[in-house]
Amino acid sequence: MSPSWSTGPVFDAAPLTAVSQQVGVGLQLVARRADGALGLAGDGWEVGAEDGLAVTATLPPLYPEWLGDQDFTRDHQVRFPYVAGEMAHGISGPGLVAAMARAHILAFLGAAGLDADRLRKDLRQLVADVGGRSNWGVNLIHRPDDPAAEERTADVLLAARVPRISASAYITLTPALVRCATAGLHRDRSGRIVRPVGMFAKVSRPEAAELFMSPAPAELVRRLVDEGRLTRDEASLAERVPLAEDITVEADSGGHTDGRPLGAVLPAVVALRDSLARRLCLERPVRIGAAGGLGDPAAVAAAFAMGAAYVVTGTVNQLAREAALSERAKELLAHAEVTDVAMAPSPDLFEFGLKVQVLRRGTMFAGRAERLRRLYERHCSLEDVPEVVREELEREVFRLPIGEVWQATRAYWARRDPAAVLRAEADAKYQMALVFRWYLGNSSAWAVEGRPDRVSDYQLWCSPAAGAFNSWVKGSFLADPQARTVVQIARNLLQGAAVLTRAHQLRTFGVRLPSTAFDYRPRPLV
Repeated sequence: MSPSWSTGPVFDAAPLTAVSQQVGVGLQLVARRADGALGLAGDGWEVGAEDGLAVTATLPPLYPEWLGDQDFTRDHQVRFPYVAGEMAHGISGPGLVAAMARAHILAFLGAAGLDADRLRKDLRQLVADVGGRSNWGVNLIHRPDDPAAEERTADVLLAARVPRISASAYITLTPALVRCATAGLHRDRSGRIVRPVGMFAKVSRPEAAELFMSPAPAELVRRLVDEGRLTRDEASLAERVPLAEDITVEADSGGHTDGRPLGAVLPAVVALRDSLARRLCLERPVRIGAAGGLGDPAAVAAAFAMGAAYVVTGTVNQLAREAALSERAKELLAHAEVTDVAMAPSPDLFEFGLKVQVLRRGTMFAGRAERLRRLYERHCSLEDVPEVVREELEREVFRLPIGEVWQATRAYWARRDPAAVLRAEADAKYQMALVFRWYLGNSSAWAVEGRPDRVSDYQLWCSPAAGAFNSWVKGSFLADPQARTVVQIARNLLQGAAVLTRAHQLRTFGVRLPSTAFDYRPRPLV
C-alpha cells in the first residue's frame, strides 16, 4: 500500500503535469463546482464543504511492475514484465545478462554465431556472475543451413541446465527445439506439470505462433523417444503442455523481421491464443509478449495497452554500456534516426533469400550485401561472374583476392562441417554462396571487434527503435554513453510507460492534461 499523499488540488498545466507523473501515489479527481473544471489532488487530501470542490473519482497508485501480466513476474522470479532480448554473437553477453539478473529483470544471452566452446565459456562466466539466480536464459536460433550446429547448441544448453531458452527465427520445428522444450518434464507432488526449462519463442506471424502454442508434434516426440533422447514419461507430458509458454510477437525489429506493425500482428496472435486455449484444453496458459520497435516509453506503453504480458527490447540494448559491441559501432547507432535502416541479405539464410534489418547510416554494408545477393541470383559460379565485377568485389568488398577468400572459407567449414566443403567442391553455386557469406558473416564480427579499417562494412542489426531512443534521450542523462547501463534503459522505459499510461487514464476521465504530461524525461532510477 502506498503512503497517503496530501497535496492540494491543482488545475493549471505545469502542476497537473507534475502531479500526474507521480505514478507511485494515489490520486483524486476533483471538480470545481463553479465551472466544472477537473483537477488533481493527492489521495490524502480532504475536501471541505467550503472549498467549492467535489471528488469525482480516485485512482490507486500505478507501478511499472504492474503494467504486464503478474503471472509472468511470479513465474520467472523477476520484478518487472520486461526482457532484454538476445543479441547475436554474444553482444548480449554474460556481463549484460548478469546485470539484469541482479536487478531482478530477465535477459537472454545471444548465442547465435557462437561456437560450442565459446558458448560453454560464456555460460561458466554467467553462472558465476548471477550467483544462483535463475532469472536469465540463452537463445536457440533456427539453423536450417546447419542443423548440426543447432543440435550442438541444444546439447550445451541442456547440459548446463540453462533455466530459460528463447527460440528465435524458427520457420519450422526441429528435434533440437523440441528436445529443449520437453526434456525433464515431470509432475510434482500436487500433480502439476513442472518444466525445468522455461521456453520462450519469438514469432512474427500467427501460423508460427500456432506451432509454439500447441503441444510438440507427435512425430518429432516419437523420434526423440526412439533415439533415447526423451523418456516415455516426458513424451506423455509433452502432449499436455504447449511447446512454449511465453510467445513473443516480434514486429518491426532489427535482424530477422517481417516488418509487420505491432498493432496488427499482436491482437491477431492474442485472438489465436484464446481460440487455441478453448480448443486444446491445455493444462498451462500461454502468455503473449511484444517486441520490435520498442525504443521509447510511448511504444512500450502502447504494447502493454494492446494486452502484452511483457515486453522485449533488443536494438536499444546495443547502446548499453554492458553490450559486447565496439565503441565505434555504438557511436554509429547513437546517431541513427528512425529512417536510418535498410533491409539486407541474411548471413545465415543467404541462399533462402531472407533478409535482416540493419543500420544504413554510416555503413555501406546493406548495399554491398545486396549486390552480392543479386550476383548470386544471376550467376551459376564465381567463374561465371564477369572479370571486371570480380575485380571490383576484390577491391571494394572483400579487399582480398577471391581465391584467398575461398581458402579462408574452406578452412572455416573444414573445422565446422566438412560436408559443406565436399558439397561446395561439387557444387559451384554453393561455393559462390559460401564465399559471399564470408563477407556477410565477418561484417558482424568486425562491428563487434571494432575493426577501424572496416567501419564502412559494419553489419549492425537495427530497427527504427534506435532512432526513437536517440530522440527520446537527447538532452537527458542517458545521452551520456557512460550512463547508459542496460538496467537504467529498462527502468526508464518502464517508468515512462507507467507515466504515459497514467496520463492516458486521466485524459479518458476528462482531465485536460497538457502535452507535457505525456513527455517523460529519463532520470537516474534506483
